[in-house]
Parts: sequence; structure tokens; C-alpha cells
Amino acid sequence: MRALLTIGLLLLGGCVHTPPETDIDGIWINQPIIDATSLGQPLNIHGTPLEWHIDTRMGKAQVRNGFEMAEGQLLRKAADTWTVDYGDGHTDELRLDGKQLTQEASQHTSQHAFNRPPEMVKTGGNWVNTFVNALNAAYMAGEWSIVEGPGKGTTAMFTAGGRVSGLGKADRYTLCLDGDCRSQGSGNETLVLSGDGASDTWIFVRKGKRMGIFQALNTAQADEVPQFTPGPRQWLLEKQ
Repeated sequence: MRALLTIGLLLLGGCVHTPPETDIDGIWINQPIIDATSLGQPLNIHGTPLEWHIDTRMGKAQVRNGFEMAEGQLLRKAADTWTVDYGDGHTDELRLDGKQLTQEASQHTSQHAFNRPPEMVKTGGNWVNTFVNALNAAYMAGEWSIVEGPGKGTTAMFTAGGRVSGLGKADRYTLCLDGDCRSQGSGNETLVLSGDGASDTWIFVRKGKRMGIFQALNTAQADEVPQFTPGPRQWLLEKQ
């Protein structure tokens, strides 16, 4: 009986593949970028990895920057280190350091640190929105008094999920993080306000609790890629 019990315990022990303290399964976001943005630094993240989605059971890992996603095979090198092999000679190395996941520096990127998303940010559905939702929650979400512009004296509301109210007919907003959307701002911070079947690009300037939203004037020719420069200020908002 004792021998059978010992064998049973060994079999049970063999089912435990990944101790909780070294489990990297799930979603990780580039929290340092969000923290820096919340302190007033610009959203200059061209090509920067923003979010990892890791499936240890299937041995897969996906990484997303501001405009594209890559997927590779997840291979464990050591108790706290993994390699992501994309099959084209290109790999990434991930290391778990306590509650933080580090993507080691390589030829195509510098070192980056990732954290689990805050509990208030939903991770269901389309996982590539988790970083964006966390950024919106830290940087935009909440009530803003309309100090100047249409609706002066009332309140505009931004949500982490990209909803907005109080700014004319707009009911959605999107911060421009990378790619064409980013480059067309000519170095200015831009966002897109959408509603009633239309979408418009705006330039915004955030200083502390105040944010100005300016019309984006296209200086490019009709057959050229749009290039926006600030026009008249439409709204001046103050965070509550």
C-alpha cells in the first residue's frame, strides 16, 4: 500500500509542468511606456513591442507593436528564460524577473520590460487591444471639463475602451501610436475622433491636466500622403 501511495504521489507530481512563480502564460503589456506617457513624455514608440500574448500549453508567443504582429514558437531554455523562434533566423529571448517579463535586447530592438495588465483593464476578446486599453485608462479615461470650444461649461467623457462623449458627434476616439497614422502628424500628437459615419484626425497637446485639441490641416498635395499641422484650437479640456 505504501509503495502504491508513493507511486501515486510521483505521478501527481509529474503533472505539474510549470510552477506558478515561473508561469508566463497570458498577456503582458509594456507598462513603462504607459508610465512615461502619463508623466508627459510623447508617444514616440515606433517599432516598440507593446504587448505579448503567450500560450505555454501550445508553445506559441505573439508580440505586437503599434502596427503589426509577429508569432513564433516558444521554447524554454531555463527555469526563467524562453526563446521565441520566428522561423526566419530571427528570435527573441524572454526572461521572467519576479513579476516582470523582460524582452532582452537584440539586433532589432532594445531591452523592454512587461507587466501583467491592471485588473481594471479587460483582457478578453481581441487581446491586441489590452495595451491600448491600459494606455487609455491611464492617460485619457475620465471626465474632462470643456473650458473652451463647443459645449463650453459641460463635460467630455473618455473611457478606456475608446468611447468618448461630449465632443460633438464623436463617440469613439483612437490615439495614433505608430505607422502611417503617427507619421502623418509630422511630429505632433494626433488622435482620430469617429462618429456618425465619419472619422477625422485631430492634433492634441497635453500639458498636465489640460489638453488642447486642434484642427489638423493637411499641407500635402491631393496625390500625396497626408501631412497634418495644427490649425485653430477646437477645444480646451481640463481633467477632473
